[in-house]
This record gives sequence, structure tokens and C-alpha cells, in this order.
Amino acid sequence: QVQLAESGGGLVQPGGSLRLSCAASRSIPSIYSMGWYRQAPGKQRELVSMITNDGSTNYADAVKDRFTISRDNAKNTVYLQMDSLQPADTAVYYCSFQSFSAINYWGKGTLVTVSS
Repeated sequence: QVQLAESGGGLVQPGGSLRLSCAASRSIPSIYSMGWYRQAPGKQRELVSMITNDGSTNYADAVKDRFTISRDNAKNTVYLQMDSLQPADTAVYYCSFQSFSAINYWGKGTLVTVSS
């Protein structure tokens, strides 16, 4: 069973930066996309950013120009560089991998808290 493990969350002041990482426990064949989602208290989980196997990326409007997603296919790892963090970015961040066969893998999440 493949497991995804997020790391890099924590407490940061407004305007600060964090870099999240998500690595798979073993190689996953035919990964189509890697993505980051987040869920704030009392809200539904939402897509933050996604990167496909050809390097195409998309971002939620709320994080455009502040967050950058990247991936290392050889390491089955996806990253999320988060800059200019705001209190509204406070949430549990989850990574998700999707294979070409539409199998979805999820991490357990890492908490990001933006507060002074």
C-alpha cells in the first residue's frame, strides 16, 4: 500500500514563507498528477494547486503569484513553496497523487498556521 507523507507545516507569521513536501513511500507507476489541497476549519477541502506529468500547473485564484508547485518525478515527491502567507491560508494541507488509471492517493495532512 502506497503512503504519502507531508512535511513542512508549522506556525508562521503573516508575510512569511513555508515549503511543504510530500513523498510517496515507494515508486508509483504512471502518475498523472500531483496536487495540494487544503481544508480550513469549518470549510470544505479545496484544491490549492496541481501539476501534471507534462509540467502543466494550475493554482487557485487565492494563491496565484504567492504559491509555487514543483515535482521531482525521480523521487515521487511534490513540493509547494508558499510565500507571502496570510491568515486566510491557515488550514490542513493534503497532498494527492493521481495515476493514469484514476487511482487517488492521499496524505494525512500537515497543519499550516499563519498568525502573529
